[in-house]
Amino acid sequence: MPFATVDIRDDCGITDVPQMNSKRSKEKEGIKNDHIKKRKKALKDYQPNYFLSVPITNKKITAGIKVLQNAILQQDKRLAKAMVGDGSFHITLLVMQLLNEDEVNIGTDALLELKPFIEEILQGKHLTLPFQGIDTFQSQVGFVKLADGDHINTLTEIAETAKRTFQEKGILAGENRLFKPHLTFMKLSKAPMLRKKGVKKIAPELYEQFINHRFGEEILYQIDLCSMLKKKQSNGYYHCEASIVIGELESPSSAILRRYSKERPNGPSGKKPVGIQDIINEALHRERMELKSKVKQIKELLLKPETQAMIRKELFEGRVLNDGIHTDDADLSVTLL
Repeated sequence: MPFATVDIRDDCGITDVPQMNSKRSKEKEGIKNDHIKKRKKALKDYQPNYFLSVPITNKKITAGIKVLQNAILQQDKRLAKAMVGDGSFHITLLVMQLLNEDEVNIGTDALLELKPFIEEILQGKHLTLPFQGIDTFQSQVGFVKLADGDHINTLTEIAETAKRTFQEKGILAGENRLFKPHLTFMKLSKAPMLRKKGVKKIAPELYEQFINHRFGEEILYQIDLCSMLKKKQSNGYYHCEASIVIGELESPSSAILRRYSKERPNGPSGKKPVGIQDIINEALHRERMELKSKVKQIKELLLKPETQAMIRKELFEGRVLNDGIHTDDADLSVTLL
């Protein structure tokens, strides 16, 4: 889905700097203007390439969307390349820009820190997301809607908390438009050649019989940090850097196994089911990313001057006297204790 242009003033709360006469005020004004220019440049170059995904795995929902897509294709086969693959169905909580491995690691840390905040919001309850009806964004993106209810407010609060958590880590994240959770099933931007063939919008009559259709419910149980640009997994889902499981004391690997252990049967699309090696590789990848994040935190802690001073004190204090003579074993053991 194309991302809206970020409005710098709305996102950063930048206001016009008032005119001041004093020399000191002009100096302050110049410093502030320089800071504003740097922030403007950063936001001007803002191109999201990662996102937080809530995967949709309820087979009733995915099967219903396939029926919807097939119904549309029966009316216009040209739209085939505009359809989202069933392995990619998700809700986007947050988009962000991560430019290198270090920033991806910071993003992973932010996701791990997000988990207790989400569980505090949920207060031990499950968040059920019911999907009903169809809508579009400017007739360019077709999506299944979330039914009205308190769950939208809860999901919005989670999205806002995620945005705040990532931004506090120094990550450029979020958009200037209001959060509107949706489940995309087709988008014309996936097939640019359609415009040359005269297809410029998604006609309402293509999906009118599904306007109020109930697709099913998904329980929020997992949030993934996914790449928009890296190669997708063999099952069609996005490349994941890290994941958190909501409401359970569960390792990333067990979450992956739980998610992918039920292999999808071969269908009309001819896709093969997910193999056990894919499950193992993905589980190992996520375990490795979490371990890598923890190792980085330990390294940062060890590099702090106060930590190094404490280590030196514990290891070497009392070992060697001023004249270079070692203490006896008893004194050394006392020192180390």
